[in-house]
Amino acid sequence: MAVFSGLSEKLNHIFSKMTKRGKLTELEIKQAMREVRIALLEADVNLQVAKDFIASVSEKAVGQDILKSLSPAQQVIKIVNEELTALMGSTNSKLVVSSSLPTVIMMCGLQGAGKTTLCGKLALHLKKQGKKPLLVACDVYRPAAIEQLKIVGEKAGAEVFEKGQGNPVKIASEGVEYAERFGFDTVIVDTAGRLHIDENLMKELEDITKTIRVDEILLTVDSMTGQDAVNVAKTFNERLAVTGVVLTKLDGDTRGGACLSIKAVTGKPIKFASVGEKLTDLEPFYPDRMASRILGMGDVLSLIEKAQEAVSEEQAVKLEKKFRENAFTLDDYLEQFAMLKKMGGARGLMEMLPGMGLGGKVKISDKDIDEKKIERTKAIILSMTKRERFDPSIINYSRKTRIAKGSGTTVQDVNQLLKQFDQTKQMMKMMRNRKGFFPF
Repeated sequence: MAVFSGLSEKLNHIFSKMTKRGKLTELEIKQAMREVRIALLEADVNLQVAKDFIASVSEKAVGQDILKSLSPAQQVIKIVNEELTALMGSTNSKLVVSSSLPTVIMMCGLQGAGKTTLCGKLALHLKKQGKKPLLVACDVYRPAAIEQLKIVGEKAGAEVFEKGQGNPVKIASEGVEYAERFGFDTVIVDTAGRLHIDENLMKELEDITKTIRVDEILLTVDSMTGQDAVNVAKTFNERLAVTGVVLTKLDGDTRGGACLSIKAVTGKPIKFASVGEKLTDLEPFYPDRMASRILGMGDVLSLIEKAQEAVSEEQAVKLEKKFRENAFTLDDYLEQFAMLKKMGGARGLMEMLPGMGLGGKVKISDKDIDEKKIERTKAIILSMTKRERFDPSIINYSRKTRIAKGSGTTVQDVNQLLKQFDQTKQMMKMMRNRKGFFPF
């Protein structure tokens, strides 16, 4: 996640110096905390939030139990991890589900924050949970906003209720009535945004909340705008009593200050993070997991969840059986790339492993993860006959030449793939006796 790369590297550098010293003095801890404070401010964290954070960490870190411990540096890192988690909200904040259906979620935010696309992402997220969401088009001012909502709604498999360029308050009311009549359990209201906060925007949103029962008011915030995003969140919250924040563009090259400041400034939790352009790129926000990733400790729980979402239990059992019986073929190998893509790609997965990416000791470069190489591998396998994929041992030089020509690669590339596949099978053979083995 590029959003925290700069901060993660600086924190990792600060803590690596601490771990090399062994025992720590109170002065050394205070010096390290000054460096952490600078790193937070450079990451565009709110000034008061940074001050309070450092004060809280320092107070706990200079205690006698910490200074006398066998590994004071690790204790300090543990405290920083806990305080980062608390700063972002401590626990995952789930969406409210109304006891009187449908649950109504009103999406709001400034123009350009990705609100309409987010409506589609949220609809898809809810559908995966067995919900039946209805999208209601109340952005009647921005050109093509209704058409955009229809497109993302179609991609998400969610119906869109729209009445053209009518009164947004009336459309919202009629949308809820439509949902009640046709059995939708969730209504997502896409409201209008502006290039800046103005009275007309706020009045319209307030009128909607007065006309229909709104269970969730989710504010879409562009994390690329840094402290401006925090100020926007504060203003919206003062007028609308926002229930949660959704951060968009967390996959972009931004410093992360908004993510670390919003909860402390507004008191409202971050409920979701949008981490890409695809409709599937929406993740529930877990403060503890994000803190661990910032400090290079990985995010194994999210990795497991992605694996469970990409691979059904039936597929996992079938694959495990193939490994145990040494029946794993190149067709199965090809299938793994599709699963990998569903899980967010190789880079996304590696960044979740402890010590990898962000603040980890092992840095991930484009050289380490060559997505083009993965595509070449897929092309090579697809250029083989069914028999060759089932039994690679029959692939002689003439077959390799044909496969290379068909895939636009070289015989050397084909040889390399066959060698990697053989090594994979050998590794699986060694692990065959392990119970509960899972290929990820």
